[in-house]
Amino acid sequence: MTHQKTNDFNEILRGRRSVKYFDTSVKISKEEMTEILETATLAPSSVNMQPWRFVIVESDNAKAKLQPLVRFNQNQLETSAAMIAIFGDLNNFENAEEIFEKAVELGYMPEDVKNQTLEAYMPLLKAAPSDYMKDVVLIDGGLVAMQIMLAARAHGYDTNPIGGYEKDQINEALGLDTERYVPVMLLAIGKAGKEGHQSYRLPVERITDWQ
Repeated sequence: MTHQKTNDFNEILRGRRSVKYFDTSVKISKEEMTEILETATLAPSSVNMQPWRFVIVESDNAKAKLQPLVRFNQNQLETSAAMIAIFGDLNNFENAEEIFEKAVELGYMPEDVKNQTLEAYMPLLKAAPSDYMKDVVLIDGGLVAMQIMLAARAHGYDTNPIGGYEKDQINEALGLDTERYVPVMLLAIGKAGKEGHQSYRLPVERITDWQ
């Protein structure tokens, strides 16, 4: 079932709420979820390595694996159409050749720029300390997570970003390599069963310093 889409950016941005209870009758097809993710992955990333990786948790069996890991977010888990587990791939550089070669093929980048970029960055990426790379993929993962929320809103769905879960257990629960994939966040997605409430934002003057 496809919901009402909108291209009104102001409505998408200002209408977004963090929803705790979803309409359990609403499901999202694989095709539409793919479309949402395709839009979201237009997000920027360091050296365009696109380190984000997703696990769509929608079946009862898969949700049962998450149940003990989201003690304070049971409503979102039980009622959402799906929980999107977002991870950062520390070995994202393994896709560099494919990414840049395809960019050349599509006419986005000259061959010499591809070669120069790979020559400059690949040694650095391969040698980067894990703590540094973790910081990179967490930033990039946050960027794509926000875009998923906005893309979902454009498709007529609602979301709830969740950082409070057992990050030290989720890789094993979902079958991901604990050394390679860094948990970024969980994102509940579906159609609001109860509308999320508005929240106050500090004025820009309080949080900004012009120099």
